[in-house]
Amino acid sequence: MDKIQASIVECLLFVAGEPVLITEIARVLEQDEAATKTLLYEMETTYRDEGRGICLMTTDDTVQLVSNRDYITYVETLLQPEQKKSVSQSILETLAVVAYKQPCTRAEIEAVRGVRCEYAVGQLQKLGLIAAVSRKDVIGKPMLYATTDTFLHKFGLHNLSELPSLPLEDPTILETV
Repeated sequence: MDKIQASIVECLLFVAGEPVLITEIARVLEQDEAATKTLLYEMETTYRDEGRGICLMTTDDTVQLVSNRDYITYVETLLQPEQKKSVSQSILETLAVVAYKQPCTRAEIEAVRGVRCEYAVGQLQKLGLIAAVSRKDVIGKPMLYATTDTFLHKFGLHNLSELPSLPLEDPTILETV
């Protein structure tokens, strides 16, 4: 097999993205159709024997570069959109408290929300939206939480100063506990 011709055919098929007439391949290579079919057969055999991720799909008249069926599950995984999970109201409220009050402890979040929030904090950490950044210098040394770059990206912010101002009935609600 002529490797240069094989590389040319591979390039042509990749660029075309759809079936190409074998007569057109022969015309570009400046050779007869029989020699082109021999080259395509050799390429098809080589791709199959080497277990490549691509292969040739040939008919009597056309040839196309296609993905190897042996790897279809990987292709499906790549092309199927990730299932988005919605977050609960309590998780969003917890995130809002962290975003506006950071760095803050879980106890400070609970004081603002009025309910326990260990599950919400854990979920936000799993989602990469908040992270433990340090410990507060008080008895027990509780963890301090802050938002992450992932949080900024998800909400389309460049920095925290772009957070909208909160219209609160009691603006002291977010003051340090």
